[in-house]
Amino acid sequence: MTRAVFLDRDGVINIGVTKNDKPFAPMHVSEFQIAPGVPEALASLKAAGYLLIVTTNQPDVSRGAAKREDVEAIHAFMRTQLPLDDVIVCFHDDKDLCACRKPLPGMIYAMAVKHEVQVARSYMVGDRWRDIGSGKAAGCTTILVNAFPEPKREEPDIELADLPAAARWILAR
Repeated sequence: MTRAVFLDRDGVINIGVTKNDKPFAPMHVSEFQIAPGVPEALASLKAAGYLLIVTTNQPDVSRGAAKREDVEAIHAFMRTQLPLDDVIVCFHDDKDLCACRKPLPGMIYAMAVKHEVQVARSYMVGDRWRDIGSGKAAGCTTILVNAFPEPKREEPDIELADLPAAARWILAR
């Protein structure tokens, strides 16, 4: 079985779009901006043998604020720019009560089965408590980066500045 780094998208891989001093997910490819150092960080993890899998909640689709085809276009673009092995999306909102929406571990479990990943030897990198909750529930080591300013409902195993710092920490272990 292999190891993976599960990655949240917004706030980890890309810079959020700021509206009224708050970060939001990009709605179109033209708004998608990869964060500094991310391509190099992912390349180093890939070279070390980790699978790189994005697990992202995109509830704006369920809420009617975003179109599924726009989210899929962002992911298609992202995959041309970064050495990702897979991307899985939960388009649901909390009220949908699905098993895939973080903080539940459904997306990690689905990718672990698909790619034969040993979750106990894997990592979840995210910027919000939902990401950390998902990783903990699945049995991953959790890393909080670019921490979103909200109460922590789940404590990460470690908190670091950004994805490049997380990659260095993972590779040093």
